Amino acid sequence: MTVTAIPDAPYLFSYRKYWAQRFGTAPSLPMSRTEMDELGWDSCDVILVTGDAYIDHPSFGMALIGRLLEAQGFRVGIISQPDWQSATEFKKLGRPNLFFGVTGGNMDSMVNRYTSDKKIRSNDAYTPDGAAGKRPDRAVNVYSHRCREAFKDVPIIIGGIEASLRRIAHYDYWSDTVRKSVLLDAKADLLVYGNAERQVVEIAHRLANGEAVSELTGIRGTVHFVKNVPEGWLVKDSTDIDKPGAPMLPIDPYQENPACDLKPETANPDEHVIRIDKLLARSRRSQTVIRLPAYEAVKDDAILYAHTSRIMHAETNPGNARSLIQQHGNRQVWINPPPIPLTTKEMDGVFDLPYSRLPHRDYGKAHIPAFEMIQHSVNIMRGCFGGCSFCSITEHEGRIIQSRSEDSIIREIEAIRDTSPAFTGHISDLGGPTANMYRLACKDEKIEAACRKPSCVYPGICPNLNTDHTPLIKLYRRARALPGIKKIFIASGLRYDLAVESPEYVKELVTHHVGGYLKIAPEHTEKGPLSKMMKPGIGTYDRFKEMFDKYSKEAGKEQYLIPYFIAAHPGTTDSDMLNLALWLKRNGFRADQVQAFLPSPMAIATAMYHSGKDTLHKVNHKADDIFVPKSVKQRRLHKAFLRYHDPKNWPLLRDALKEMGRADLIGNGKQHLIPSFQPKGTAPVLNKAQLFKTKFTGLDNQKNGKSKVYGAGRGKSGR
Repeated sequence: MTVTAIPDAPYLFSYRKYWAQRFGTAPSLPMSRTEMDELGWDSCDVILVTGDAYIDHPSFGMALIGRLLEAQGFRVGIISQPDWQSATEFKKLGRPNLFFGVTGGNMDSMVNRYTSDKKIRSNDAYTPDGAAGKRPDRAVNVYSHRCREAFKDVPIIIGGIEASLRRIAHYDYWSDTVRKSVLLDAKADLLVYGNAERQVVEIAHRLANGEAVSELTGIRGTVHFVKNVPEGWLVKDSTDIDKPGAPMLPIDPYQENPACDLKPETANPDEHVIRIDKLLARSRRSQTVIRLPAYEAVKDDAILYAHTSRIMHAETNPGNARSLIQQHGNRQVWINPPPIPLTTKEMDGVFDLPYSRLPHRDYGKAHIPAFEMIQHSVNIMRGCFGGCSFCSITEHEGRIIQSRSEDSIIREIEAIRDTSPAFTGHISDLGGPTANMYRLACKDEKIEAACRKPSCVYPGICPNLNTDHTPLIKLYRRARALPGIKKIFIASGLRYDLAVESPEYVKELVTHHVGGYLKIAPEHTEKGPLSKMMKPGIGTYDRFKEMFDKYSKEAGKEQYLIPYFIAAHPGTTDSDMLNLALWLKRNGFRADQVQAFLPSPMAIATAMYHSGKDTLHKVNHKADDIFVPKSVKQRRLHKAFLRYHDPKNWPLLRDALKEMGRADLIGNGKQHLIPSFQPKGTAPVLNKAQLFKTKFTGLDNQKNGKSKVYGAGRGKSGR
């Protein structure tokens, strides 16, 4: 089979503009009929419904998609955080001419509303004044139903991270069930997944040209229904690719046997025919669809669910991914391959659109926490090839890094400096999902297009990966030299195993872009959990810390690393957490915030959580189980180890240490983990009934929203 690079796609801004371009650019996309009248509109072509406050900033999905459609000539209205108890607010902008675009917002609505222990959060960072309760559970479903109620004949397109991570049958942590594809539950016409620029623009133009929504099949990055497999397609059963069986080597967990494994001395002629058939199937990859186990099968069989998860993650490279199909009752869900990543020119075009970079005027002087965090930050890239099993960034944005040009980034910094009323000379971040993957990519486009590895950096950095940080260093230097810029911080998660490959980058970062503290995320110290997370060993952290301390000293600065860790991740035992606590104590760390694993839909670690198996290897019912902390008591204990210094955790830890045969760690000396005495007023207030309560019980202190949740929102993953 001839291997080629990732296919090209039409230039994002090459479409002929829709006739409504004559209305020009709106100061902000309208949220009311009054604003539409001011713009001279009698109707909207597209109405976007979102669970977030409307902020006209490219870090907010509805603003980015809205401005992009506006640049294509369409009139776009916004319905933000509507009252979902009736369809009334869904009618306020009238009937859209083309479609409703529905999203839960920058965060999954369930992650947004509930902690990792299923306790209702007390605030919402994407809502004016942080008010909670402004969006429903499973917002995509609810909003879609109301749109259908308001105008039953208008096409409904769902997207955003909530829809993206629920595109196939998926494990739902909050109900502890496997749910159907959200396309069915929302009763929508089409689902767009991943970064949606290409899909949405094509959909809008084709609908505007008179095509029916039922005709919009075959668009990359979309999911739709089919009655039958189209003529000319080869159907391949998923078990032919990843038949549950013996474990695979961890170095390349999803790699299929390449065609070059064919041996001329094959003795069995039937086997030879089968191998030739497989070779022919590979040559017809673009016309091959993989049939996944049906929803009815995976909902009752955790091993089949794990198998399905493995197949889905193996088909995520735009260069070689095949279509997927999954039966849901009498309907079939067709998942097209991922969208082609944007070029640098297209990325610049998207981020150079005329955003006001401000909340909508209707919010007045209300504080919107998410906006205040990102208003002076700049997104320089998207995507992540880290492949961390607990993170949803890769499933949503893809593994291929899409970077903006240096000039485009500088223009945005200058715009912040010149237009933001609150700017004080400090840029809060130059980053994205990861701080230091800017312009990093495979050295060979053909290798990149053919690769099926889930990570470019685990179990070690791939020799085909370019790790040159020079473009990023150059960007930092140019940005901080701009007039009026006092300081540029790097707040996005740093991939320190990549950083240590470039001592010059670490020196640049430490000398100029750290504000006293730098947060990084080793996630754990022990090999067991780290191997399930697909994270580097703690030795890499030690290498980075040595460099960090060295360059801080050379710069004459007193600076500190703040490591983040995850509690209760699949594969983590009580002993693992104890060893982590002892490491924290030896190194003088006292965790202020506790991160507990949250099984987000479709993540690799979520399949581990649900199945109890290591899904980085082939799985079957006889495969060894891994330990999965699921009970409230177990999760609370693992978090208590992270906060071993908190007196409220000492009673629980004393009992656990005695049960583990480590009572030697209880005492009042420096060598002990926790003291034997209990200060007054510090005993836990939970009674026995509360402690073993398992349904919607939270044990975190959620005041001020301090729990950290992975894989949600704009890339502050801390990885």
